[in-house]
Amino acid sequence: MVAQRASLPDGRLHFSHGPIDLIIQADGLPDSIRAAHAHAWQRFETLLSELVDELPALRSPLGEQRLLKGSVAQRMWEACYPFRSGFITPMAAVAGSVAQEIIACYARRNITRASVNNGGDIALYLSAGSSYRVGICTDIDAATEKAAQGLALPADLQLRIDAAMPVRGIATSGWRGRSFSLGIADSVTVLAASAAQADAAATVIANAVNIDDARIKRVPACLLKDETDLGEIPVTVDVPQLDHARVHAALQAGLLQARQLQEQGLIWNAILACQGQVMHLHDHGLSVEPRSTQRIAYDIGKSRYSAVL
Repeated sequence: MVAQRASLPDGRLHFSHGPIDLIIQADGLPDSIRAAHAHAWQRFETLLSELVDELPALRSPLGEQRLLKGSVAQRMWEACYPFRSGFITPMAAVAGSVAQEIIACYARRNITRASVNNGGDIALYLSAGSSYRVGICTDIDAATEKAAQGLALPADLQLRIDAAMPVRGIATSGWRGRSFSLGIADSVTVLAASAAQADAAATVIANAVNIDDARIKRVPACLLKDETDLGEIPVTVDVPQLDHARVHAALQAGLLQARQLQEQGLIWNAILACQGQVMHLHDHGLSVEPRSTQRIAYDIGKSRYSAVL
């Protein structure tokens, strides 16, 4: 298994290596973009092997001491450290931390903006005056079906992220994605200062969107995936149609967790969706009018996404 790269018809790059699957977009002067792409590829080639070397520690519950060597592994640990009072491993921030490592290659003169999308967890670089528009798809099934058909995604909400905002990372978690969740949220999209922080926080908030209901099916994670960092912890595999009040209660529990993280300065905003109901911390830059969005990354064979650029 070796790292692979390809140029897409619209000018974006596709880097892949085992479970890591990146779509990279950059705007700016051509020479600067080429230099940044070369730097990003050089960094990407060794990234997976570095993580594999420390995998046992990365799959272990977070402790008070950071016994990790690689820059990405250390970033994963740091992003998860604020949540160490509950069960969490550094793997909760792996996708965002990888995206953040690569986006650093684009923070250079004559690049206006850039994005690195790692399976739906997105790191951004924004120079002064630049911005991205992010579409939030709250209906995961509809979005996945349309993306599989090559159709435009049905963005229900729009966020404009400009350089003046304290946001450089976007991540989504929920029981219907490729990662496991303890809660029942279809999706929780978090905006934070970095992709690593957003990734860890999205995991924690999605776990908090929950209620007790015997009809919700949960299975020990180890029965679904070998060598999972969650071990025998039950994860959600099916959620029946719930009445409005129970969905509302579950979302309120998640929103309370999100508000606590916002007060601690760990996140900027969170958008929580479950069975047609949506809640968010604030509406700064948020629009409910669906507009066309530019897709920057999809790998429908692996993932379901709720945030697109």
